[in-house]
Amino acid sequence: MSVSEEFDRWAREGKDQGMEERHWHTAKHALARMPVEPGDRVLDLGCGSGYAGRALRTAADAGRVYGLDAAPKMARNARSYTDDPDVGFLVGDFEHLPFADDSLDHCWSMEAFFYARDPDATLRELRRVLKPGGTFYCAVNYYEENVYAHDWDELVDVPMVRWSAAEYRAAFRDAGFHIAAQDNVPDRETEIPPASAFPTEEFETRDAMVERYRELGTLLTVGVVP
Repeated sequence: MSVSEEFDRWAREGKDQGMEERHWHTAKHALARMPVEPGDRVLDLGCGSGYAGRALRTAADAGRVYGLDAAPKMARNARSYTDDPDVGFLVGDFEHLPFADDSLDHCWSMEAFFYARDPDATLRELRRVLKPGGTFYCAVNYYEENVYAHDWDELVDVPMVRWSAAEYRAAFRDAGFHIAAQDNVPDRETEIPPASAFPTEEFETRDAMVERYRELGTLLTVGVVP
């Protein structure tokens, strides 16, 4: 199944808003770090429900936000969740971005980059469309060090790229980005039951669940165009 087919199905089933609720635990902290200034043009790559673009318009007064998703139904849903004329939604793939060279100030992507058919080509495209000084904030929960996410590729019927933190840094550099930061953003909102409640369906021990959410959380890699 293609990425667009899989996530069109998710959109029809209302899972786009469920993803927003889960991702917001760490996304809001990462979004708050973005150096978006009034009037900036921002791309939300793999936008899903479009929550990140809406947040950047409200909190940072971004001038124009473009949400791009491979799934047409996702993009249509996202459009229906806002009446802001300065938030637009596009259907397309990550490797061929419909923007001119040096035309965007920043890019955000949450839990989407690893669906790229060619992640290296995606990074080169982002390097092309971002202006000098522009940033790419790439947030992922599915990465090599997070062993608790390794079975996700069995649950989602599309190919996924599982890089380590070091591989993200190397790929960003190879595409022409400087690494501005990389760290783990903890999820401090997911409720963790007492030790007596374990094992659960997902975790053998409470310590494992603490590691997953409070320590590993979301891997955030920030690249900047020199």
